[in-house]
Amino acid sequence: MRLFVLLTFLVFVSRLVYLQLLQGDEMHQASINNVVRTVSIPAVRGRIFDAKGRVLATSMPSHTLVAIPHYVDMETGFHRLVDLLELDEGEAARIEAELKDCLADGKDMRRFQQIAIKERISPEQLAAVKAHQDELPGIDVMDEPVRYYPYGDLASHIIGYMNEVSFDDIQDAAADERIADKYRQGDLIGRKGVERAFEGELRGMRGWRKKVVDARGLPIAGVQSERLLPDASMQEPTSGYDITLTLDVALQKIARQSMAGHPSAAAVIMDIHTGAILAAESRPSIDSNKFVNGLTYAENDEINANPYRPSIDKSLYENYFPGSIFKPFTAMAALDEGIVTPEDVFECSGFHEFGGRIFKCTHVHGDMTLYDALVQSCNVYFYNLAEMTGMDRIARYAREFGFGQKTGVGYNAEAEGHIPTRAWYEKNFPGEFRIGHTLNAAIGQGNTKVTLMQVAAAYSAMANGGTLYQPQIVRRIETPDGEVLKDFQPIVKRRVSVSRRSMDIIMEALVGVVEDEEGTAHSVRDESVSIAGKTGTAQVMKQPQRKGDSLAEYYYRNRDHAWFASIAPVEKPEIAVVVLIEHGGAGGEHAAPVGIEMARRYFEEIAPRQQAPLLADTPEKGAAPVRLPVEDSSPATASAHRR
Repeated sequence: MRLFVLLTFLVFVSRLVYLQLLQGDEMHQASINNVVRTVSIPAVRGRIFDAKGRVLATSMPSHTLVAIPHYVDMETGFHRLVDLLELDEGEAARIEAELKDCLADGKDMRRFQQIAIKERISPEQLAAVKAHQDELPGIDVMDEPVRYYPYGDLASHIIGYMNEVSFDDIQDAAADERIADKYRQGDLIGRKGVERAFEGELRGMRGWRKKVVDARGLPIAGVQSERLLPDASMQEPTSGYDITLTLDVALQKIARQSMAGHPSAAAVIMDIHTGAILAAESRPSIDSNKFVNGLTYAENDEINANPYRPSIDKSLYENYFPGSIFKPFTAMAALDEGIVTPEDVFECSGFHEFGGRIFKCTHVHGDMTLYDALVQSCNVYFYNLAEMTGMDRIARYAREFGFGQKTGVGYNAEAEGHIPTRAWYEKNFPGEFRIGHTLNAAIGQGNTKVTLMQVAAAYSAMANGGTLYQPQIVRRIETPDGEVLKDFQPIVKRRVSVSRRSMDIIMEALVGVVEDEEGTAHSVRDESVSIAGKTGTAQVMKQPQRKGDSLAEYYYRNRDHAWFASIAPVEKPEIAVVVLIEHGGAGGEHAAPVGIEMARRYFEEIAPRQQAPLLADTPEKGAAPVRLPVEDSSPATASAHRR
């Protein structure tokens, strides 16, 4: 018996020695880990400015209620929290369910993770938590900046918005080596616009702070805390980079005001010498602030039910029939290929007959030169031009000016548009190609589709002598201290392979559209601004009257789209202004006044205050002219006589 007791004692002593001497350090560290908690400190997201330094997106102070579920007293502490914060039944039930979910079996990791249970608590709620901290084990308050957009829905399609990360976002970031600071549940991420496109630059790097807690999860201060935290107890977060745009918010306001009264419209104003986007307004839009806290189901349903599609960036994402604003590029193809001269005349009797079909014009114009045809927008002249030029030549010149391909602006998803060719018709509609398809393409109808951004870039190239720039929205990226990390210079996509003479002939006619008494925009001209432009009235697919539609709604949906694409001033072109009024009707009547007003106010209110160009005027080195191979067959014949 004594031997047994002695052996037991020796085993006990041996175990004690092993634990104290051999595993002492390890167990000491484990004890520290049990009482030391690491709290995340959010980074301040970078700001977004317009070209004049106005703040478009920033971070505002906010307080978030957080919890470590393991330490929360669900019986006493939680109900005390509900009383102190005066939470309603629904809010209390939501928080309780979230905490219990983290405490459920099989989720031990989440028991000890800091989770956000209520964002943007009020100053009164903050004071209540701080005053009664000892009654709320496992509950704390974290200072967390929240995104704020001072201009609400102005330029919201460009700026974008943020909302909470999804599980897929977290998984994608975990596998992406470029993202050092991984996302966690509750983090916000850029979803649209510049917020999404420059997420990595804007995001910053979160920091951390260590604190010592007792068995109830309440903080311990003083000597004991210092003893258990001998090393660094805090890592400051790193703020994100600031981004300055080419956008002028004052001009953006002008664009919006000019389109007032039109429920669905879009406009782009571009620097023709750099490709810098000075304004890009899509109407209607959504206040970016609404997304920060998450849309309610009712708000989401309201947005989706809106027939004017406020969530769509109509300046970039939507394809449209260009109508007559496409005619200058058809004319350039015929001119530059030597198929017609400015003196060639075609007679317009109000229609053009080809292949047993009648192609109508808007009026009986009589004898038309190229100048006359552009000024008065005569379809018959361009039907004749189409026969002689051929679809593939028209397509080749259109693509030369950037149509049928994404601009590469990069801040939002964008449409490619579509420029049809004979090969495309033969592939998609075998045996159905007709010259009539070419006639429709020549006037911007049929299967021809464009975006407003493409039109702005193309008209800019025509006005600046043939340099096609990639549209740009970002001017520079800087540290919070103002150190410039990247200064964006103009990007030349190519020099268009069109003679300057051909472009000058077209530009002269575009001046006539506004200044000539026969011009389609002459009645709405403004003598205070010299502007060259082209009106367009693009036919839409006719829709039957839907159940519940009023006659006004039915009429609106079946009205043509109104276009105006322009350059100003005529003497020394600076800007391109492109306007689309969805279902606006005649371009000269509805879109032209809007575009002319934007140009006038730009030179009256914006240009006088310009101190420096938004982007340098020097093109990239090595950008040589590009000449595409001729893929078209021999031109068809058409009757013409010289005046």
